Amino acid sequence: MSQINRGIACNYQLNTLDPMKKCFFILTIAVLTMVKTVNAQTGTESLKVFWPDEYKWKIASNQKNQTARMIELIPGNETLNNWSMIGTMMSMKGIINSDMTNVMKALFDKTKARSPKARLIMVEKGGTAKNPWIMFKIESPYFTNSKVPESQYYYVIQGNQNLFTNFVAVKQASLGPLFVEKWAKIFKKSQLMYN
Repeated sequence: MSQINRGIACNYQLNTLDPMKKCFFILTIAVLTMVKTVNAQTGTESLKVFWPDEYKWKIASNQKNQTARMIELIPGNETLNNWSMIGTMMSMKGIINSDMTNVMKALFDKTKARSPKARLIMVEKGGTAKNPWIMFKIESPYFTNSKVPESQYYYVIQGNQNLFTNFVAVKQASLGPLFVEKWAKIFKKSQLMYN
């Protein structure tokens, strides 16, 4: 757990997919068609996110393959089947030159297919030409297969070698300004790391 409390550096890659992870796999394919890829890499790039200690995060799922990795975190006293908050970190290896607005729209389109009343709100963009980032929220009052609401706050950043997508989700129909402000500060402290 102390590794989580200090921040997890993820060099993501995906292994097997359960039904809940299919949208991430589809997103990976969609993003691969929108951007250039890099075959030659020097070193390993990861994104270190400093997840707040107050939740006592634990790793609930860790899936990887040759091109992507996804890690899901939940509060220490919860399970993947019964969570109140979930943090997800995903990287797509070799993805460069991503258009942040297109990535945001692709993520929203996947949610909208399962939640027709979902709303997309772009919050902030920043970074450099080489490492742009975007923060946005997707608020879903219900899904076609569930009446439970879920809203996510996303932070997507282009690394030098990989595309990193992170979000925190809660079972609420919308995200308040204090939640957004808190998680914006957390995600902005993230660091691109190189080994």
